[in-house]
Amino acid sequence: MSGRVDLHVHTTASDGQFSPAEIVHQALEIGLKAIAITDHDTVDGVCQALRAAKGTPLEVIPGVELSAVDSKTEVHVLGYYVDEDDRGLRDTLTRLRDSRLQRAQHILTRLARMGMPLDWNELQRSAGQAVIGRPHISLAMLEHGYVSTVAEAFNLYIGRGRPAYAERYKLLPADAVRTIVKAGGLPILAHPLEVVGLLPALVDTGLIGLEAYYPGYAPDETEFLLRLAKKHALIATGGSDFHGADILPGHDLGSVAVPYQAVQQLRTCRRGCQGSA
Repeated sequence: MSGRVDLHVHTTASDGQFSPAEIVHQALEIGLKAIAITDHDTVDGVCQALRAAKGTPLEVIPGVELSAVDSKTEVHVLGYYVDEDDRGLRDTLTRLRDSRLQRAQHILTRLARMGMPLDWNELQRSAGQAVIGRPHISLAMLEHGYVSTVAEAFNLYIGRGRPAYAERYKLLPADAVRTIVKAGGLPILAHPLEVVGLLPALVDTGLIGLEAYYPGYAPDETEFLLRLAKKHALIATGGSDFHGADILPGHDLGSVAVPYQAVQQLRTCRRGCQGSA
């Protein structure tokens, strides 16, 4: 049953290239059994994906990816089966959304000072219902000929430490875990290889899994993460972190061999873990 699920997928509700309905169609075309919609700091795409998948063999797991920071290190926490109407989650997402908007405005101001002006209204039309983020800005820079690739936009201008970069509000990793738990969800540490030192503290806070299967992870790295998951009694999940080839090349939908067992374990934990969290 390997390779038939993808538990890390982004849509146009945040910074993905395809709508939730388009994602469902693509997942069905390549024979996936389950996907998790895990947009950055929003759950707006979940209902659309659930509606699109209704009556099909595809299981859609409602989720979110919360952005956090430890010192200056980015930490992302996935939340599966969150209650989209939870007040605490909604308040947190609103604060994160507002912060993303302010950050985008600061980046545009800095780019304009560097001779690379971008039109805010044009960006809003491009982003649609999503909050304008750096992927939208990088694509606009590419379209205006300021850079030759999206990667160049990040590496030279809008990535962390680059001249047009701007900080925004982010949660502490422990607060991201707590927010997901309080919303009835299952918190998973996303692409954890660089932040494994945080595991013991996050497990104590309520973390129940880590992403062991991820694009670019070598077999020995995946094995290392699987051992860590076993050591801490965590569920080993995984996914492609799919955004679309124009936004994040090399992260094709369904491209990571994630055992179906991960979905089964999440379902079991949903029934039993929450009561003991």
